[in-house]
Amino acid sequence: MKVNELTQSIIGAAIEVHRVLGPGLLESAYEECLAHELQLRNVVFERQKPLPVNYKGILLDCSYRLDLLVRAAVVVEIKAVEEVLPIHEAQLLTYLRLGGWNVGLLINFNVPILKRGIKRLVWELKDT
Repeated sequence: MKVNELTQSIIGAAIEVHRVLGPGLLESAYEECLAHELQLRNVVFERQKPLPVNYKGILLDCSYRLDLLVRAAVVVEIKAVEEVLPIHEAQLLTYLRLGGWNVGLLINFNVPILKRGIKRLVWELKDT
C-alpha cells in the first residue's frame, strides 16, 4: 500500500471514530478507539512506540512515545485540544526527523468536523 493510500485509510478510520464519539473526550480514549478501528480494518500498527533521541551518536531514552506508527511508515499524533498550535506541528516534525520517517498525521479530535482537525505533515529526509 502506498503512503497516500495508507494516510487515506488512517483518516477514514479516524473519521469513523469521530463520527461515533464526537469531540470532548480525552486523547487516550481517541487513541484506544482509533487503534481498535485500525484493527477492524486489518491495518498493521504499533502503539505507544518508544522513540529514543539520537544525541551525538548515542541513543538516549527520553521517554518519548509515538501515539501510533502505522505500517512502519506513518506517524500518527493524536490530540484533543481546543486549537492545534505550532508546537504540536513541531513535535510531529521532530518525531519524523528523529525516527527517519517521511509522513505524519496530526489529528485533533476536539473539533466539530474532523476534516478540520487533520494535518498531514511531510519531513524531507536529507542525505547525510
